[in-house]
Amino acid sequence: MGTVFVSYSHKDEKWKDRLMPHLEGLELLGHIDVWDDRDIDAGAEWYPEIRAAMEKADIAVCLISPNFLASVFCIKEEVPYFLEQREQKGMLIIPILIHPCIWKEHKWVSDTQMLPRDEGCVAVEFEKNYHSVFLEVANRIKDFVVDQTVVEEPLEIEWELPEKIDIGRILQEKSGLLDRGEEVVLFGRQKEIKQLDEAWDGGEKNILSFVAWGGVGKSTLIKKWLQYLGRDNYRGAKRIYGWSFYSQGTRKRVTSADQFIAHALKWFGDKDPKVGSPFDKGQRLAELIAKEKTLLILDGMEPLQSDSKVERGKIKDAALARMLITLAKNNPGLCVISTRENVYDLKEYKGVTQQENLNQISEEAGRAILNYNDIRGTDDELKEATKAFGCHALAVNLLTAYLKNFGDSDIKHAADIPDLPEVKVKDGKHPRRVIEAIAGQLGDGAELEVLKILGLFDRPVDIQAINAVNRNINIDGLTDVLHVYATFERQVVYDRLRELKLLAEEHRHNRGVLDCHPLVREHFEEKLKKGMPEAWRAGHERLYEYYKGLPEKLYGKELPDTLEEMEPLFRAVYHGCQSQKVQEVYDDIYSKRIQRGSEYYIMKKLGAFGSDLGAVACFFDKLWSEPAEGLSERDKALVLSIAGFDLRAVGRLNKAVGPMLADVKMAIEQGDWEGVATAAGNVSELHLTLGQVGKAIKLAEKGLKYADKSGDEFQKMSKRTTYGDALHQAGDIERAKELFEEAERMQAERQPDYPLLYSLAGYRYCDLLLGEGEYEKVLESTRQTLEWSKQAGASLISHALEMLSIGKALMGLAIRDGGDWDEAIEWLDKAVDGLRASGEQVWISRGLLCRVAMYRERGMYPEAQCDLDEVYEIAERGGMKLFMVDYNLEAGRVCRAMGDGEGARRHYDAARLGIEETGYHRRDGEANSF
Repeated sequence: MGTVFVSYSHKDEKWKDRLMPHLEGLELLGHIDVWDDRDIDAGAEWYPEIRAAMEKADIAVCLISPNFLASVFCIKEEVPYFLEQREQKGMLIIPILIHPCIWKEHKWVSDTQMLPRDEGCVAVEFEKNYHSVFLEVANRIKDFVVDQTVVEEPLEIEWELPEKIDIGRILQEKSGLLDRGEEVVLFGRQKEIKQLDEAWDGGEKNILSFVAWGGVGKSTLIKKWLQYLGRDNYRGAKRIYGWSFYSQGTRKRVTSADQFIAHALKWFGDKDPKVGSPFDKGQRLAELIAKEKTLLILDGMEPLQSDSKVERGKIKDAALARMLITLAKNNPGLCVISTRENVYDLKEYKGVTQQENLNQISEEAGRAILNYNDIRGTDDELKEATKAFGCHALAVNLLTAYLKNFGDSDIKHAADIPDLPEVKVKDGKHPRRVIEAIAGQLGDGAELEVLKILGLFDRPVDIQAINAVNRNINIDGLTDVLHVYATFERQVVYDRLRELKLLAEEHRHNRGVLDCHPLVREHFEEKLKKGMPEAWRAGHERLYEYYKGLPEKLYGKELPDTLEEMEPLFRAVYHGCQSQKVQEVYDDIYSKRIQRGSEYYIMKKLGAFGSDLGAVACFFDKLWSEPAEGLSERDKALVLSIAGFDLRAVGRLNKAVGPMLADVKMAIEQGDWEGVATAAGNVSELHLTLGQVGKAIKLAEKGLKYADKSGDEFQKMSKRTTYGDALHQAGDIERAKELFEEAERMQAERQPDYPLLYSLAGYRYCDLLLGEGEYEKVLESTRQTLEWSKQAGASLISHALEMLSIGKALMGLAIRDGGDWDEAIEWLDKAVDGLRASGEQVWISRGLLCRVAMYRERGMYPEAQCDLDEVYEIAERGGMKLFMVDYNLEAGRVCRAMGDGEGARRHYDAARLGIEETGYHRRDGEANSF
């Protein structure tokens, strides 16, 4: 076996990549070993590794071009060594003329058989004929190594292209700001490239995530690997799909995966992406992805991760979390993630997932980047400069642009760049130093104005939005120059910023979009907001006016119907609040057009609680505790209430407690007794689910007190059911029943045409009656209330809860009297589907637990286990301790039915401990039955 070393200029890398399949074919046959410079470790001293590889080589293939002949390292280091080895050990040297150049001045080339043999074909035909040339190279190497006849066919491995590819959000047509960091990957990320190769080809890892601060090169690494993979037709992938969450911003604001989930479900072929809870959507998406070998790339996922000390890195979006957990368990392909935080949700799956913390680039890698970009200086000076800028990949790349444009390409001018002592390293101190230095060199011109305008955004931006800021009327300090520029003049400005690496190259799929690294946006956002508050406000005001008019302009609708159509309104909310029009934005955009008043359209019709939470976050000065000062006192209480409701719906119950309690306090201060009753009832329900039964009872009692004080008949009735439900879970059945009966009498007096408790109040009463075995009564009353709900156009949750009560009653009759199981199964399935459609995690568990009991009774144990797994994940994720007790009781029953006595005992023991901890004494009898 011989070892082949390919000598080339990295500017000619595409030709090396085209040669490699021919050499790899020989390698697979065991004839040769090919050394690839991608194998250099990220932190390695690259020169010793190259020297060691040269010493092992028996064959040198040289890709001759103007770049090669201009490379000091190739001509002065590699070639002399190869010639020496040819003289001493008979090394085979094969020069290949890939581009016209004055090669005859180099005698060693003249003395060696050049390929292609007819040099005239290089200028015109080499692009077409390179296969035959590289085949001859392979034949010559094989003859040299094994002395056999010429290979007849090309030795490439032929991969078919994937059936579907959508990576436009990840890759760009030209190397933009991030792509220009490909030298970082080339010189400093070979280890990670190899990890990606092994994860994709080996199939032992289901998820691979790269974790690092902004600007270290996570996105660049993935892009570069995709380019390598693409040259092999993606090596067996059936589908490739990429999504960048950077488009949702990098600040610590609440964001949601709703758009990603909706788009991905549609792309992967889901029948109805709108149907189901976030959990259900995430499960379906994972199953669709896992049908075939799929490469899924999720770039910049940190906006969707928690920054709390206890659960740092936990995914806040239920659909995304479910999708990743499911893929962690089963994925014939690979999911690649880039993020600033370790993914908390994957820590349980270490065997099949891998989380790599990317170190900063090495000093050697930085030296290579600077050298590659023709920055003058000794090796030690280049390494010292790299160190001075934190060995930060983005900082070093920006430094090359600064030095080329303003420092005569001399490394000594790096010392001219001042420090930013007020910026922490973790917040991007080193790249921001260079960004500030470039901005200082630009002066107060159009380029700086574009950068300031980009600071108004937290995502890639359509040029039309840029134009909306640059209307004819000037904004002092923001559009002094740019607003009079013609379109072609603005394009020149954009091109100059791309040259300086502050603006990404034009996106191949959307040429009307401007993008830059998040740290660039954040830098100019801070400068504009702090240094020019009036320009900051005026710029956001123009964007508010622009975005609020887009739905009518694009879709002909003032009231958008879908999440996609509503996206401009979400942006209008953000920009309007930044422009200090908080009350107007709340009234005209959020309340009127997103929520549609008391209809609560986005929650009840779209089930998009995550998106709603992101919009509501804009109305807080301090998330979940201090509503924006510009809101009326009434609306401050409302946004606290809505935030708590959204947080509870998406399963973040602990976070929901704060805004709900603040809502209670604010309502008391305002003397709004009806508001106090509502808020106290909501917090009582929350504490109940969290397993704090004692607190739930106290707050329910408080809510009832203020309901009676308010004089509102609905509040007086409903708060009795809230109090009754808390007492019921504590095991005080008699007092609870008295409250429910009193509430139903009040309901009959309040609405004589609807004399029965319905919706949530009706479900609570039916839950108690079912526990007492009054199946017929529940069946009769709930069939009636369901009919009323249909006639009144009630919410999804009302329908679903009534269907659940019917299903439970039918199941009870089937167990007790041998009734019709088919009807019970039909109602329970409809109930679970309805609860999923509502999008509320708390209620989904109730339906699933009931269906588990039905599956158990029918001997359908795999189906029961599937629903139990879902209950466990929802309850564990949301800290829902009451449901954990119910989970353990039902899991114990399933184990007992299957003959697993030890498993049953473990679950019953856990249930008993949970009951003691929470006060959930309603379950005492069930827990002690084993």
